[in-house]
Amino acid sequence: MTPAARLTLFGPVMQLGFVVPDLEAAALHWAGLGVGPFFLMEHIQYAECRYRGQPVSFDMSVAVGQWGEMQVELIRQHDAVPTIYSSFVGGSGLQHLGVMTDSVEAQLAMLAARGISATQSGSTANGIRFAYVDTDALPGAHPGGMIELIERGPAIDAFFNFVRTAADGWDGERPLRRLG
Repeated sequence: MTPAARLTLFGPVMQLGFVVPDLEAAALHWAGLGVGPFFLMEHIQYAECRYRGQPVSFDMSVAVGQWGEMQVELIRQHDAVPTIYSSFVGGSGLQHLGVMTDSVEAQLAMLAARGISATQSGSTANGIRFAYVDTDALPGAHPGGMIELIERGPAIDAFFNFVRTAADGWDGERPLRRLG
């Protein structure tokens, strides 16, 4: 099969998303490997979130750092509300792969024709749209095979650029930095 004939459902992976029991310990681990610095966002507020089609409200924090062209996202859910994080098989480890999209809605419509749907989706308080799709439920899949669609836009583009810029020439100082 030639590269032009290859079927591509998603853009390139730009993020590795890990569910972790301790954000600080995980960030320090990755920083010890030269990844970072990590930016901690505690108790993230969502404008709207749905899990398996139902509205959901839960408490989570994340830390985001850069590893070359790859972003590393560390996720900790603080409560037991059913979500893709609390129901993750094994409780911790690589949970998803993040890809950028121009339109979450258009991408979900295209994926629906292939039997792939959103398991969890929504938008943050500052308008960042996302959807985690059930690619990890397909035949032959495994835990950690879920894909997150992240919609391009001014807020997310600015934040991801901020994280990348901070990593350029990072000297290892202050590996975990609190935001907001």
